[in-house]
Amino acid sequence: MTTYAEEHADQVRQAAGRIRTYVRRTPVLTTDLDPDLRLKPESFQVTGAFKPRGAFNAVLSMLERGTRPPGVIAVSSGNHAQGVALAAATVGLPALILIPEGSNPAKVAATRALGAEVIQEGITFANREQRMHELKEELGYVLIHPFDDWDVIHGAGTVVRELLEDEPDLEVIVTPVGGGGLLSGSAISAKSHRPSMKVIGVEPVAADDAYQSWKSGHIVTLPASPTTIADGVRTVAIGTRTFEVMFANRLVDEIVTVTEDEIANAVKVAWSRLHLALEPTGTLPLAAYLAGKLPKGRTGLVFSGGNADLSTVATLLAR
Repeated sequence: MTTYAEEHADQVRQAAGRIRTYVRRTPVLTTDLDPDLRLKPESFQVTGAFKPRGAFNAVLSMLERGTRPPGVIAVSSGNHAQGVALAAATVGLPALILIPEGSNPAKVAATRALGAEVIQEGITFANREQRMHELKEELGYVLIHPFDDWDVIHGAGTVVRELLEDEPDLEVIVTPVGGGGLLSGSAISAKSHRPSMKVIGVEPVAADDAYQSWKSGHIVTLPASPTTIADGVRTVAIGTRTFEVMFANRLVDEIVTVTEDEIANAVKVAWSRLHLALEPTGTLPLAAYLAGKLPKGRTGLVFSGGNADLSTVATLLAR
């Protein structure tokens, strides 16, 4: 009998073939921090983060189904924006991205450089979904959701699919968690590879909606956009599809939270000892490891991206 993870793993396999010529197969690195650690730096991915995997899978799947809209639309704090912008430009579609005011300026500039139209004025984390739906209806654009979309989840699952092809004996997989797309896709790949494998998501204490949802058994929405240096996980709630994968079907074993100081320390270690230019969000698994919050065993840490705000990193490194 095919399990839930195996059913979705076939979609991840198809996604891997679909996006292969558009994304990079990122390396798996060892580290002198611990011989049991394996590092998957998606900072080496095109656009500097894992997001093009899901964006390309969503756009290419849409075209395969015979749908070619006048354009695509998305909301993002920056990394998903770049992924959607690149995928849309590659197939000749306009892209409109709503990015909240105050977001990482480097991510905003990179999104515009990839050809997308960016709207920031008057856009906040609180109103961006409403404004997006208004514009979507007005323009007839198709939404590429940053995490609550099966094509995006399956595309994100190719990260850990690659990792386990290179390191099949891993016992623990750890990824950041914001809306849950990366963690859900990773859990599908991990549990279909070996059901006993531990899958752990890491998020800031200040943005613990996934942790609260895991503990309560239902989706918990934070009252306001959280304040954290990990700007890629400032979501107020996980999605219905990601909840289904992670918690309703129990493919994720644990959600771990880390403090702002623990994230700052991980950024310093990443830049100075690992020699990896990671953004704070990308270091969340490392923060959990350094704080002693992960189980023992052969462990794969997924570093989600490296599109850092250099002024923020400079401040953290100077501490």
